[in-house]
Amino acid sequence: MFTGFVRLLVFAVALVGAKVSFAAGDAQAGQQKAAMCLGCHGVDGNSLVPNFPKLAGLGEKYLLKQMQDIRDGRRPVALMAGQVDNMTDQDLSDIAAFYNSQARSGSQTDPEKLALGRKVYLAGIAERQVPACAACHSPTGNGNGPAGYPALGGQHAEYTAAQLKMFRKGYEDAAGRTNGGEAKIMRTTAFRMSDMEIDAVASYIAGLQPSP
Repeated sequence: MFTGFVRLLVFAVALVGAKVSFAAGDAQAGQQKAAMCLGCHGVDGNSLVPNFPKLAGLGEKYLLKQMQDIRDGRRPVALMAGQVDNMTDQDLSDIAAFYNSQARSGSQTDPEKLALGRKVYLAGIAERQVPACAACHSPTGNGNGPAGYPALGGQHAEYTAAQLKMFRKGYEDAAGRTNGGEAKIMRTTAFRMSDMEIDAVASYIAGLQPSP
């Protein structure tokens, strides 16, 4: 039964991902347009501060959707206020192409969180119908670019945990993160996870090595 649930989950998220407006971006043009992003996200999209996500190699389609959602008010992010308000879809596509063309740096997993984090990421939590993260984000953390599922490997553990907790809040409270798609997959998944499980899987993700 749980295997069937995972298959249905992946299919549902794929349908949502297919609705994203996606235009091919120009990475060279995007490098110039991303000039104001460097202070927080780093010259090559590898932020040094855990509060700011690494954007390098995250996935062009995913990056574009997030910037469109921030610009259009579907994903309020206080630290991004005003940053993309006046940008066109083409501007955002170019920036997404630039950041996706960069190599994402790796990080490390806390050894004390490794076992639980690996279990949640690769196998999920069957008794609460939490699907394996690997089903959408790949066992190696390299995501699924065409489907719009971000590559997570190497991401700051603090940032990943914060986003999962915001998705969990968004399950019941509009003040949380609600832009994960009409199927509410991320909200439903995070709602069924404890703080300990979230922190462990975020740490495990940080230790996954991004593909070259």
